[in-house]
Amino acid sequence: MKTVILVNGIPASGKSTTATQIADYFTCPYLSIDTIKEPFMGLYHDVDRKLNRKLGQAAYQVIWNTIAQAPDECVYVVDAWFGFRPREELLQYVEQSDVHHVIEVWNQVSPETVVERYKQRLPYRRKGHPGAEYLPELETLARKAQPMNIGKLIWLDQDDTPSHAKLLPEITALMATLSQVKKSPVKKTINY
Repeated sequence: MKTVILVNGIPASGKSTTATQIADYFTCPYLSIDTIKEPFMGLYHDVDRKLNRKLGQAAYQVIWNTIAQAPDECVYVVDAWFGFRPREELLQYVEQSDVHHVIEVWNQVSPETVVERYKQRLPYRRKGHPGAEYLPELETLARKAQPMNIGKLIWLDQDDTPSHAKLLPEITALMATLSQVKKSPVKKTINY
């Protein structure tokens, strides 16, 4: 049954590292919005936030078009800040892609940690990503952001190293359980 592991979190929450570890462990294809959009960002002299968002939206569509064309038994690991688009859009993509199971790994991170991580990346980020002016917005986002909560949800506390040791065994157990289920119900409502 087609499965997606959504590795979700705000920018600099640790989702790319987490997604890569999951993809490597399970030998699954890995799709990332930044990996898709950054080559296109390089084609433009000036990439402002508006263009960055448009390229992100196009990359998001590429991800779901790719998943839609995949065989039924494929498992994809998708690295994105899913909160940048409406939840209803994600639900629609999941449905159109004939995804049977969704596992979401939510990368919870403190405002202090995320701001420090983003600062450290600034010299290395591709031109077109928000700069230091984004830090106050990112700090606020870290206080408010929530998972999409449309499938099986795993909280990964990026400020708590021991929770990382439990992640891969937890996903393994979930995938074993899901393989016994023809199609998991996708949560259409949010219950926090």
